[in-house]
Amino acid sequence: MTLGNGMHRSALAAMIFIAGVCAAQAQDPATRPQGASNVSTALVKDLAPTGKLRAAINLGNMVLAQKDPATGALGGVTVDLARELARRLNLPLELVPFDAAGKVFEALKAGAWDIAFLAIEPVRAAEIAFTAPYVIIEGVYMVPKDSALRAVADVDREGVRIAVNKGSAYDLFLTRTLKHAQLVRGENGIELFLRDRLEAAAGVKQPLVEYAKTNPAVRIMDGRFMEIRQAMGTPKQRYQGREDAPRYLHAFVEEMKATGFVAKALKRSNQPDAAVAPPAD
Repeated sequence: MTLGNGMHRSALAAMIFIAGVCAAQAQDPATRPQGASNVSTALVKDLAPTGKLRAAINLGNMVLAQKDPATGALGGVTVDLARELARRLNLPLELVPFDAAGKVFEALKAGAWDIAFLAIEPVRAAEIAFTAPYVIIEGVYMVPKDSALRAVADVDREGVRIAVNKGSAYDLFLTRTLKHAQLVRGENGIELFLRDRLEAAAGVKQPLVEYAKTNPAVRIMDGRFMEIRQAMGTPKQRYQGREDAPRYLHAFVEEMKATGFVAKALKRSNQPDAAVAPPAD
């Protein structure tokens, strides 16, 4: 099967699921909010108990979200997905910006958001119901230009200190997988790497590549140390075993991938290097 055929089949399956949910819910008109694309009142309340859809937007990842320095307007694939979901649910949208993924996860306990866009990680998945990924990005290392570290496998050795953004997907991943190297956490991994003259900085490929273009004293190491699977998520504790809302979000994301919505959003936000995730199994 070609990827294109897989995408089309995934889109059809997603639309069939959403249509099935809507058809079942449409049997009782009293359960439908007016104009809400036949999504039930119960499902809408599960997803947005305050009456508006609060979407956490991580501005710390330039692949997913950007802020216009002149107007302050938010854009990017996550903003576009949030807007489309709110439109389908017939809900007002509130964008809740954060400057780091770790802060998005911390805000979960305070009930600050209804949906979020985060990388799938076991620590997060214990508390967040994730969809399948919609975008795949890479985690890479940046090192001093004259560093003796040449391959990704060279980094995990005694005496190597790696700067990371605290609570990021790559922080969580490296915490689980490194055997010898030491992680040094901070609000800004690049600044930490430079200030303390550390042996490496870990991060999302695109912003590290952009930074390296401006600083001839550093280079990006070939290869990746992880695949970062970006997904939409919603708080698990809200549903108490009810699966309609997480399933709806899963089907929504599959449709957005397969119909080209995600690819077009990435293109509009000038992120051509980010890959649309393949259809979920």
